[in-house]
Amino acid sequence: MQPPVNPVPAATRPGATTPPLDVRVWSTPLHVRFRGITVREGVLLRGPAGWGEFSPFREYDDAEALAWWRAAREACDVGWPAPVRDVVPVNVTVPAVGPEQAAAIVRASGGCRTAKVKVAQRLADGTVEPVDVEAERLAAVRDALGPGGRIRIDANGGWDVDEAVARVRRLDRAAGGLEYVEQPTADVAGLARVRRAVDVPVAADESIRRAEDPFAVVRAEAADVVVLKVQPLGGVRACLELAERVGLPVVVSSAIESSVGIAAGVALAAALPELPYACGLATTQLLVRDVVAEPLAPVDGAIRVARPVPDDEHLDALAADDATSRWWRERLERVAARAVTA
Repeated sequence: MQPPVNPVPAATRPGATTPPLDVRVWSTPLHVRFRGITVREGVLLRGPAGWGEFSPFREYDDAEALAWWRAAREACDVGWPAPVRDVVPVNVTVPAVGPEQAAAIVRASGGCRTAKVKVAQRLADGTVEPVDVEAERLAAVRDALGPGGRIRIDANGGWDVDEAVARVRRLDRAAGGLEYVEQPTADVAGLARVRRAVDVPVAADESIRRAEDPFAVVRAEAADVVVLKVQPLGGVRACLELAERVGLPVVVSSAIESSVGIAAGVALAAALPELPYACGLATTQLLVRDVVAEPLAPVDGAIRVARPVPDDEHLDALAADDATSRWWRERLERVAARAVTA
């Protein structure tokens, strides 16, 4: 068993004091390459209110990881607001895979009637995946969902404006109608231009969660929908406040976390006054193993509001190797120290 340790400065804000935390570093392969990675890893923290997750991607610096730390401490120290619904409808996430695998993922999704399909993937030579390949993937997803299902695409800011306009129009036809396109370009100005040029609604993700000024999207009238992720935005309460101030429909999405991290996203979706769209929280299926015996996964296209508790058997099975564990513990200490003076 990987023993719990207590190396973490107990602070979520300047002057805050809380009991020390138990810390577990976890690592698991993914079933398919997603977001350029094949392994997902992070830290689980246990505090007086339960378990939280700290799992910023490795390329994020300590300043950006600070919001993830605050989200983890919220979960550990005070928990989350009371829900206003018992279940959260979710979409199945389809990576940049071939059409047959894409259809299989949809059919094995636990009854999801909405699919988010990754597009604008970079190939080994640096070029963007051909639009014909994307169109075949979308057609396969449509066949698997049937005519009543909804399809949204996520470009992760991978197109320029002209390319986005041309591809969105083509992929809208291939999908038999798109619910929306998520982050077609990297910048807010580009989002606004795409939104004016196409009939498909535009959702903003990176332009909200990785922006110094998330309200620039609203001022530029650059989006119809905003995508909120709990860890990158600093916690459930921070997201609820942001949603109220933005004033646009919200889709809650994951950062490819374990079920402990997904539970925070479910808590946010469950606490929002309105939830007009299926949420992108059905991503534990991308993990080869999870930290809990019963992962948060969709049944009949929805995830029930719950807070799963890790057990020693699963934590031991996913324990990171010594080098990985040391890297994450050192990172955690740096970010926690930064939180004291932020």
